[in-house]
This record gives sequence, structure tokens and C-alpha cells, in this order.
Amino acid sequence: MSGNDEAGSGAQKKRVVVMISGRGSNLSALISASMAPDYPCRIVGVLSDNPGAAGLDLAREYNVETGAFAATDYAGRADHEQAIMSRLEQIKPDIVCLAGYMRLLSAEFVNRWQGRMINIHPSLLPSFPGLDTHKRALAHQVLVHGCSVHFVTEGMDEGPLIAQAAVPVSPDDTEISLSERVLAAEHQLYPAALRLLAEGKVRMTGTGETVFNGLTGGGNAIVMSPMSKPD
Repeated sequence: MSGNDEAGSGAQKKRVVVMISGRGSNLSALISASMAPDYPCRIVGVLSDNPGAAGLDLAREYNVETGAFAATDYAGRADHEQAIMSRLEQIKPDIVCLAGYMRLLSAEFVNRWQGRMINIHPSLLPSFPGLDTHKRALAHQVLVHGCSVHFVTEGMDEGPLIAQAAVPVSPDDTEISLSERVLAAEHQLYPAALRLLAEGKVRMTGTGETVFNGLTGGGNAIVMSPMSKPD
């Protein structure tokens, strides 16, 4: 089954484009999730600002449409973003997922997809927005670290939260060991959060708040329990 199959229930699935800059680790998790017959999304495109991104090769393996937009090929940021937006208009996704996309997006771009663009970040926001999250978490000697899925807004990593997953921080952790534990949590959290959005169980209001609908279990968002440290 390819990422573009529309047989059976696939015709009703939400169309998702994933934007990446690198290896596509979370892209792989999203594609794997989308293979399940009951998953409400299918990945219809993968776009990158890095023509050499390994995630583009992964997408091609699943027959998913790809596009590479190196910033150096354009006169400036506006032209670069316009090229990406034009491709998005051609693909016509319902949802855009940022998965390791390392370029800040303009207000025009973000507003065009407001409420339909989400991102995953390797920290428990609002703690440690931006880069080097694992290094900063260790420097602050936090006891719990993790990842967050949020709606994308103009402010970097400031959008309203959809879901979070927590992982324990061990006294002997390094940036590498902590990042591996967080990444494993990301691979579970992102598909689950995307499902919420696709099924209409979460939305972003015009005032920049998250609203949850029809969830059970006594909570609003997904809050995954701390994971055991891998053997």
C-alpha cells in the first residue's frame, strides 16, 4: 500500500503534507501510522527546504509526492515561501505538519494555514523553545523532559498546545541519550495528535486557544506518562 492509495476508507481521509529539513524521523512515524486502515489521514506530499534531506528519499519509497525548495535558489525569503505555498495550493492538503522543518515561517505563510498547521517540538513547552533543547534541559537539571505538539503561530514555538509527552531525566543522561528517549516519545505523540486534529477533536480558536471536543478519560489533551528508560 502506498502513501497515495485512496481505496476504501482512504477516500475520506484528511490529506496531509509534511514539511521537513532533514532525516524525516517523525515523517516515518506519520507514514507508518497512516498505513493503518482506521487512521484518518494519508500523507500526500513531503516538502523540504533541503534537497538532500533523507526524508525525501523515504517519501519516494512510499510513492509520496515530494518537492525540494533550496532557499539559495530564490531571490529572498518571500520568493522562497511563495514557491512552497504554490506547491501546497497544487497539492491541496487539509493539514500541514512541520516535522523538523528548521526555517521560521512568515506571518503570511502561518496565517494562510492557521489552525491547520501543527509542529512537534522536543521539549515540554513553554520550557525551552528554539534550539538545543536537550542541552538546555540538562543544564537546568530538570527531572522531567519531553516533547510537545502545538498549532503553529507567528511566534516561534508559541502556538497553543495540542499534546505533550513526558520522559524522565536520569542523572547520567547525555544529550544523546536524552534525545533518543524524547525522540521515541515524539514518534508516538505526533501521530496521536494529528489524529485528534483530523477527527475534529481539537481545534484552534480565532483568539489563539486550543479547544478539545469529544475526548474521554477525564482530560482534555493527550498527556503521555513518563516512559521507562530504554534498556
